[in-house]
Amino acid sequence: MTYSDILYRVVDGVAVVTLNRPDRLNAWRAEMERDVRAAMRAAADDDAVRVIVLTGAGRGFCAGADMGLLQTTVDAGQAGSTPAAAARAPAPFDDAARDDFKRQYSYFPAVPKPIIAAINGACAGLGMVLSLYADIRFAADTAVFTTAFSRRGLIAEHGVSWLLPRIVGMANAADLLFSARKLGAAEALAMGLVNRVIPLTEFEAEVMAYAAMLATEVSPRSLREMKREIWNAQFQGLGEAIDAANADMRQSFSSADFKEGVAHFVEKRSPAFTGG
Repeated sequence: MTYSDILYRVVDGVAVVTLNRPDRLNAWRAEMERDVRAAMRAAADDDAVRVIVLTGAGRGFCAGADMGLLQTTVDAGQAGSTPAAAARAPAPFDDAARDDFKRQYSYFPAVPKPIIAAINGACAGLGMVLSLYADIRFAADTAVFTTAFSRRGLIAEHGVSWLLPRIVGMANAADLLFSARKLGAAEALAMGLVNRVIPLTEFEAEVMAYAAMLATEVSPRSLREMKREIWNAQFQGLGEAIDAANADMRQSFSSADFKEGVAHFVEKRSPAFTGG
């Protein structure tokens, strides 16, 4: 597929999706939304891909919605209508996924491979929402975050009111949403918003090293099943999560990756997991 707003490459089992409007700090628009979804589908369907990295070109990760798009929304609101692009809901990424994971931006949990948000710079508004739907977030030490919505007269968009308190706690979520203040990478780490902060000069290498470790040293079946379990557990009680895990465990015992996991440990060699 030809992409207009992203770059897509696969390196040693890692699909790298790069938002590619660096002159606009990778501001989000309809073409980028289409490209990212298509790239996630390509990565999900490619057996050679085991991990996905989402990052941005240039100085920004994603500065939020393109201001031209916001102005179109203002104009449409004044005319008493909604832009057609905003009115159309995309088809579910995975028909078998929970209904919660079939919405416009909430499909990342339905992608059956880990998604690492590599936040290399400005991360604002819709860009921050996208990062929250990723499974893991690494930030360059130059990254800056803001929810932005309250300063545009908007609300906590696209499920961020559900996501953010689970990641940073209720009080921190309220602070970040109400104030829309900017916070740097160090504060984001202390708050639990990101998993790790890495010097910008080492950022790409460190992110890719971690992604390569996941792609080569652990079972892709385990990654797939654990991701599904983690996200589904957000809607379960403890007993339900235990029962679901017990059922999954029984299936794991008969899997090829379980047999390989035991064999490579006993034989003291590198693993050769297949995902089966």
